[in-house]
Amino acid sequence: MGKIARRTLDIAMAVLTLILMGGNDLFYSAFSDLDSGLVHEILGVVLFVLWAVHIVWNRAWIKGVIKGKYNALRIVRTVINAGVIVCVLFLMISGVMISSHVFSWLGIESGASFARNAHMLASHWYLVFVSLHIGLHLSLFIRGKVATGITLTLAAYGIYAFIARGLWKYLTLQQPFFFLDLERGYVLFALDYIAIMALFAMAMQFVMTTMIKYSR
Repeated sequence: MGKIARRTLDIAMAVLTLILMGGNDLFYSAFSDLDSGLVHEILGVVLFVLWAVHIVWNRAWIKGVIKGKYNALRIVRTVINAGVIVCVLFLMISGVMISSHVFSWLGIESGASFARNAHMLASHWYLVFVSLHIGLHLSLFIRGKVATGITLTLAAYGIYAFIARGLWKYLTLQQPFFFLDLERGYVLFALDYIAIMALFAMAMQFVMTTMIKYSR
């Protein structure tokens, strides 16, 4: 039951990550009777809570960070996991600062411009680190030739999606505002971002497999 709960949590977090990458615009049509920003903020808080649960469940890893010897693979794993945690914290802090609904009662007005840039930057680096994190454990989710073939196909398409969606611009703050091309539709948006996640996950699994092979 523990494994089922953990896998369910991981899948829920991945789905929420994908949904939240669409920003407020993703909810504009689907929730026309609600403020799209409110939906985005609520789901953001839910994702943060799920990350807190995930970290508590994996607290043994945190306790063991300063223990034992480090080889190249362990360094890579630690950097990726630390990157996820840093991005999550930046997302939550900046999200609270620019909140117009859930945390508006705090009355935070200063630093909003910086917080928006930090939120956009952290969200896209979060996507990268989360995808790499998934790659560390991809064998738990992708098994069999068919599943591997589908994932490889998605990863190959992810190269095009990464360029077409201009993610490199967000990662380097060359794009100051998030833009969701609604004319391409929500389905294609989801496919593109799933493919991008598959790209980084498969790349990480390849790197990890190679490092394990040559460390023997």
